[in-house]
Amino acid sequence: MSPARHISSRSLAAHLKRGGVIAYPTESCYGLGCDPRNRRAVRRILKLKQRPQKKGLILVASHYHQVASFIQPLTAAEQSRLQQDGAQAVTYLMPARPSCPRWLRGEHATLAVRLTAHPFARQLCRSVGSALVSTSANRSGMRAAKTYAECRRMFGDRVRVLRGRLGKRKRPSTIRAWGGDRIVRQ
Repeated sequence: MSPARHISSRSLAAHLKRGGVIAYPTESCYGLGCDPRNRRAVRRILKLKQRPQKKGLILVASHYHQVASFIQPLTAAEQSRLQQDGAQAVTYLMPARPSCPRWLRGEHATLAVRLTAHPFARQLCRSVGSALVSTSANRSGMRAAKTYAECRRMFGDRVRVLRGRLGKRKRPSTIRAWGGDRIVRQ
């Protein structure tokens, strides 16, 4: 299933590179996304959500190499674990590299990372060749959008909404601390 049925991968990648924001289907709801290296785009998402920067954001990716520059290096076994657990919609709080932008990690020394198995989100990351910011498509404290139409009503033309199917999960991803069993969000 192509994330860019109506938009070419090149056009979508250019939109993101210019600081554009997208809404796209994930495991349980629509997510808001952007190029994680584009501070202006991340600020746009925070403003749309009315979310403080200090909380930090999640990066979703199709493969470890898309997040490797943001987090401390992993062994091959750790990379495999990250990939396998991503298939179960587990997001890990990973030790961030010193160069990881504060606008992504907030006030934390960690960065939230998920290697998604959701077909649409995984293909989206592959087609644009990058990890994406992934945060629920809603205003802070409100219910996350579950449909294309809800995203359009909520964000209008400020966000490019991509059509696709949500995963079967009823709840957002589980968030765990890396290197332990501590669950931060169930």
